[in-house]
Amino acid sequence: MSIEGSKVEVSVYQKAKKGNYYCGDSYFYTETENEFVCALADGLGSGEFARESSQIVVEIIKNNIHAPIEQIIKECNQKLSGKRGAVLGILKLDFGRKRYSFSSIGNIGVITIPEGGKKKRNIPNAGYLAGQHRKFKVENDNLDRVMNFIMFSDGVSDTELAQRYFLNGKVNEIIATYEYRKGQSKVDDTTLIAIRYSG
Repeated sequence: MSIEGSKVEVSVYQKAKKGNYYCGDSYFYTETENEFVCALADGLGSGEFARESSQIVVEIIKNNIHAPIEQIIKECNQKLSGKRGAVLGILKLDFGRKRYSFSSIGNIGVITIPEGGKKKRNIPNAGYLAGQHRKFKVENDNLDRVMNFIMFSDGVSDTELAQRYFLNGKVNEIIATYEYRKGQSKVDDTTLIAIRYSG
């Protein structure tokens, strides 16, 4: 799924909750000359209305990819006023400054894995976006020459995250292994995004 000359490879697994046609999770990623942006939104509940909320978030991010994470989250929160609401994880890689930043609100998880290093699971900000004023923090750190990032919605369980295959350098193999182990029956909408940066 990588593009010739790009710095980032991405592979995605997504499956709707058992019995649902619509998946309440939506995701988006893009790479420009200077940066990479990836977002994963999970609409509250499941089905069509959950999908509507997560799609609103993704559209805002598509139209504001160069804006700071703080600004993007505030706009998403405003646009979800009166809707069912959503949780959100957003990751940005700044190629020039060799820095990455992310924020996670609600049950969207982010794992960072430096090359040869120990994986670090980050604790999300509490709550969800639905128009109410919400405090949140944005994490910033140095981007290693090679790094993996894993983003996931709450359909991914803690026991699955403990598996060593997340340390695999090949994003397609991470997703293929997860899909094989997961099976077909989903108790919740599930999205797992594997990202590999090579600077």
